[in-house]
Amino acid sequence: MNREELKALGLSDEQIDKVMAAHGKVVNDTKKKADEVDGLKTQIDDYKKQLKDRDNQLKDLGDKAKGNEDLTAEIDRLKQANKDTQTEYEGKLQKQVFDHKLENTLAGAKVKNTKALRALLDMDTIKLDGDKLLGLDDQLKALQESDGYLFEEVKQEPAKPSFSTGQHQKPSGSAPSTLLDALSQKFTETKN
Repeated sequence: MNREELKALGLSDEQIDKVMAAHGKVVNDTKKKADEVDGLKTQIDDYKKQLKDRDNQLKDLGDKAKGNEDLTAEIDRLKQANKDTQTEYEGKLQKQVFDHKLENTLAGAKVKNTKALRALLDMDTIKLDGDKLLGLDDQLKALQESDGYLFEEVKQEPAKPSFSTGQHQKPSGSAPSTLLDALSQKFTETKN
């Protein structure tokens, strides 16, 4: 959304400045988190490449060490250590993706304090399925009802007064409420 669109909605310059400032903060926070996730993904890709290189080196070394039982046992131990490390890094990546998606979803739900709200969530029932968090929506709805203070209030825009361009007349004998009514009444009286 840009300034022209907000102006077309009838917002004042001051209101537009406030909306743009709030929107800019949200965009910058989201961009910062996305950059962090991208950096972590790059690191994990590097670790995966390093593990693959080590596995290849161990395989080559194992082929050269045929017949030496101690060396073969050490190579097998190192291969298992590499697999364990890879599993650990993949688990960390999944947790980071889950946490990032959860934080973005909570921010979209207008949660005031995500840390406090997370303490109330049953995290065991929330699962990441692709890019969706299953089991979160029902919990958020229940918390909005029971602990609404954790969420920002959705403010309704007050209704804008509508002005009629047509003429209207007060019944004769009633007091005019505005200058326009008084002039209109006076004009009608002089005309008759």
